Amino acid sequence: MTIVILCLVLFGYVLIAYEHLTHINKATIALFAAVVGWILFMCTGTDFVLKSHGPEFMSFTQGGPFDAETTKAFIASHVFVRYSADLCSIVLFLLATMNIVSVLNANGCFDFITDVVRTKDSRVLLWGLVGFTWLLSVNLDNFTTTVLMLMIMRRIVQQGRWRMWMGAAIVIAANCGGATSVIGDPTSLVVWTKGAVTPTDFTAALILPTLVATIIPTMLISRALPEHIDIVRPTTHYRGDQSTLSLWQKITMLVVGLGGLWFIPTFHRITLLPPFLGALCVLGVLWVMHEVMNHRRIKTNQPLFNAEDRQFQFAALQTVMYFVGVFMCVALLVETGVMASISGWCDEWIHDIYIMSVAIGAISALLDNIALVLTAINIYPVAESITSLSPTLSPEYAASFLQNGQYWHLIIYSGCVAGCLLPIGNVSGFTLMKVEEVSIAWYMRHIMLKVLLGWGVGLGVYFLVDLWLR
Repeated sequence: MTIVILCLVLFGYVLIAYEHLTHINKATIALFAAVVGWILFMCTGTDFVLKSHGPEFMSFTQGGPFDAETTKAFIASHVFVRYSADLCSIVLFLLATMNIVSVLNANGCFDFITDVVRTKDSRVLLWGLVGFTWLLSVNLDNFTTTVLMLMIMRRIVQQGRWRMWMGAAIVIAANCGGATSVIGDPTSLVVWTKGAVTPTDFTAALILPTLVATIIPTMLISRALPEHIDIVRPTTHYRGDQSTLSLWQKITMLVVGLGGLWFIPTFHRITLLPPFLGALCVLGVLWVMHEVMNHRRIKTNQPLFNAEDRQFQFAALQTVMYFVGVFMCVALLVETGVMASISGWCDEWIHDIYIMSVAIGAISALLDNIALVLTAINIYPVAESITSLSPTLSPEYAASFLQNGQYWHLIIYSGCVAGCLLPIGNVSGFTLMKVEEVSIAWYMRHIMLKVLLGWGVGLGVYFLVDLWLR
C-alpha cells in the first residue's frame, strides 16, 4: 500500500506542475490526492500504526486485541488529528494575513506605491516596483504581495510586452522577499511552527542571499527595457469605501497592519500561543479601525469592497486550499515511512546539505516549490542533539538539522528562489502566466538564466557567510 500511496502523491505532484496543460486547478488535484490517500491509509493502516506508533497504539487498545475499527479510531483520534491541528494553525494564519492585506488594499493604504513609482523612466519604475515588492513580501506572504503588485503595475504600464518583463521581476522579488522572513512564505511559516528556526536567526541568515538573488536578475532585466516607456496617466483613486479616508488615516492603518505582523513573532515568544492568534488579533484591531473610519459609508449601505478585492480574495482562497491538499499529502508520506526511507538514502548517498538544496531547487522549478519544500521539510525531524538523528553521521552534517541549522535555511532559499526558474515552479509565477499571458518558452528564453545566476551567486554568499561565522 505504501507504493500505491506514493504513486498517487507523485502523480498528483505531476498534474499540479502541469496545470497549464491539463487546465485542472491545482488546488482540486491536491485536495483529491490527499483525500483518496488518507482513505487508503485508513483502510490499511494497521501495519503503519504498529510500526510508527506501536507503544501509543498498545496503550490505546490497553493491550487487548484490535481490529480494523480500533485501528481507524486510533488513526482518527491520535494520528490524523495532530496533522489537522498543525494545518489549521497555519491556514488560520494565512487567512488572517490575507484578510489584513485585503482590508489595507480596500482602504487605499497601498495607493502611495502607485504615486511613488509612476515614472516614464523604465529602470526607475522597475527598481521601484521590485523594491516595494521585496519589502512587502518580507512582511506579507509572497503570493499576496505578487497579486497586489501585479495589480499596481497594470495601473501604470500600458504595453503588455513590458509588463511581462516587469511582472517576472515582481515574481522573483516576491519569492526572494518571502524567503527572508518566517511569515513571508507558507514554507518558511511551516519551518517556524515546526520549531526548526527562530525568526531573528532565520532572517539574519537569509537576508543577504535573498537580496543578491533579487538584485542580479533585476539588473539584467533592466538592461532589456527601453529608456522610456508609456505609462497610464494618474487618475483619482476610487475604491468604494476609502474615498472618505484622509492620508493620515491610511498611514495609520498601514502602520497598524504591517507593524502588527512584525509583532507576531514577539507575541508568540512571550505568550507561547500559536502565531495565528497574533495574526487574528491584528486583523481584529484593523477591522475595527476599518469600520470606524468608514462609518459614513456603512450607514449609506455603500459597498465596502470593490470587484477587484473580491477577485483577490477568491485567488487567495484557492491558494490556501491548495496548501491544505499538499500539506495532507506530505503527512501521508511521513506516516507511511516514505520520508524515513528518503532521509536514510540521503544520509548514505548524498551526505551534503548544499547538494540536497540544489537538487530540491532544480526539481521545484519543474514541479511546484511548495510541494517540494514541504516534502523536504518533513524528510528530517528537528534534531535535539548532534547524535539524536544517528550516531553514525558526522557531527558537522548532523548539526545542520539542529534548530537554526543550515539545512532549514537552504531548502527554503533554494525552493523559493529556484522555483522562479520556470513560471510553473511557483504559485506567483503561474499567476503571472494567467494575468499577462506569459508563455513558458518566453520565460525560459528571457528570464530563466537570470534567475539561475542570482540563485547561484546567492547560494555562494550564504556559503561564504556561513563559513566566516564558523
